[in-house]
Amino acid sequence: MENNIDPAIDEKSEGVAGSGCEVLVPFNERLPLREIERSIIKKHRKNIWSNFIKAIKEYELIKDGDKVAVAISGGKDSLLMAKLFQELKRHGQIKFEVEFVAMDPGYHKNIRELLIDNCEYLGIPLHIFDSGIFDIIDDIAKDYPCYMCAKMRRGALYSKAKELGCNKLALGHHYNDVIETTLINMLYAGSFKTMLPKLKSTNFDEMELIRPLYYVREKDIERFIQGSGIWPLNCACMVAAKKTSSKRHEIKQLVKTLKENYSEVDKSIFRAACNVNMDAILGWEKDGEKHSYLDFY
Repeated sequence: MENNIDPAIDEKSEGVAGSGCEVLVPFNERLPLREIERSIIKKHRKNIWSNFIKAIKEYELIKDGDKVAVAISGGKDSLLMAKLFQELKRHGQIKFEVEFVAMDPGYHKNIRELLIDNCEYLGIPLHIFDSGIFDIIDDIAKDYPCYMCAKMRRGALYSKAKELGCNKLALGHHYNDVIETTLINMLYAGSFKTMLPKLKSTNFDEMELIRPLYYVREKDIERFIQGSGIWPLNCACMVAAKKTSSKRHEIKQLVKTLKENYSEVDKSIFRAACNVNMDAILGWEKDGEKHSYLDFY
């Protein structure tokens, strides 16, 4: 499967777990569904809806005739993404179809029930399927399960999307994920590699992965979810439940600290991947082939 972080770094440091993840507490009771939906294009229009549309248009993420599988983990990002797709179907000019898919890798019964309840309340028609990935990972990759788990989860989602006749799989990675991935690769893997808004699958023919939340900031997602009164799934891992995603947490804190002195630093990191000067770098890789600036000196 496609991966945006060097495997050696991802495998050893991305031990994401329930005890290491921040819990979002709603500001109030769940709002009526119509009020939640209306807030997306009214209250949150500038920071969420407009940035969602910007990414779709700028990177041509969705085209007429597409059938998109929207991956629902039950977390804050995917729940918002699902509602954005519904609003796009309702108000947009693109003629496309959408399916909402949720993979249960082996969640605790209460976690699965929360996922289903949230989707039912939010009016998200869900295709939920079992994969048993947690049991497999716990057996074959006990020490560093997260990298292998991510690959298997992605593969299971692609398979389900293809089964439903979809040609695209939408994941809920957001603006902050892009920045953090870029810095993790630079600081821990010694490579300049970022998270792309779309890419073609290398394992599933004619399938494409898209990231419609590419320009949406995490803080705005949190405000929407909390203001809606939704309790999203926290990390529901049953394998690495006592570990934390230490490297990603370190990067989050680093960016937060840097912003204290330069409020636009996150924008600069994001833009860096758009402004690579090929005349001023030592080397690069293209289509699996490595090049040095000396080759063109």
